[in-house]
Amino acid sequence: MNRWLAFDTSTDVLSLAVAQGEQTWAKTLPGGAQASATLIPSVMDLLAQAGMPLASLDAIVFGRGPGSFTGLRTACSVAQGLALGAQLPVLPVDTLLAVAEEARLQAASPDSLTVLAMLDARMDEVYSAVYRWSAGAWTLLSQLQVGAPERVAVPVGPDVLLAGNVFDAYGARLPAGRCVQALPTAAALLRLAPALWASGYAVPADEAMPLYIRDKVAQTTAEREALKAVPPLPGQA
Repeated sequence: MNRWLAFDTSTDVLSLAVAQGEQTWAKTLPGGAQASATLIPSVMDLLAQAGMPLASLDAIVFGRGPGSFTGLRTACSVAQGLALGAQLPVLPVDTLLAVAEEARLQAASPDSLTVLAMLDARMDEVYSAVYRWSAGAWTLLSQLQVGAPERVAVPVGPDVLLAGNVFDAYGARLPAGRCVQALPTAAALLRLAPALWASGYAVPADEAMPLYIRDKVAQTTAEREALKAVPPLPGQA
């Protein structure tokens, strides 16, 4: 029975959850600048509610990006600090994959689904990636990208869903299609965790690094090497 702690601070919403087998405890709080001050106390409170000491966890799952630079730094530093103290591995998860997973749940979990996942990148741009759900697993169909809303291309197919937090901000500048508001929730991270864990995505605590798309030079050499060591999703180059 897996025991996980998961959190995401990549957007203006702080989402965290813990799971013990099929039982889940979750909390949603304001994110942004507040996340750095509230994340650790909220984590400890949620673990106490669940009766799960930090050291009893299998891993700490976190949204590694893309997203807010400050938010990603917060998530990585907290994941690293907690995991080092409790001698736990960490499980980094792409935030756009979590958006796709949240959209899949809202779409009533069809047998197959293609999701164009998008997050607001500010500066008049969006982060985007295309994922395919089939045979109970996700495959990445396109590289993660950042660019103007008008440049986002919708994949061809009858079961395509556009998902993310970009629709209010960019509206008609986005391509047309069936849309659903979705964020990279901690609950989505928990649903993704077992398959990613089984596929070898867990890394030591000191390799909890953010995934940037817009600004690759912001990463240190150690961060770039750590990201190269993380195995790609099936179908990812």
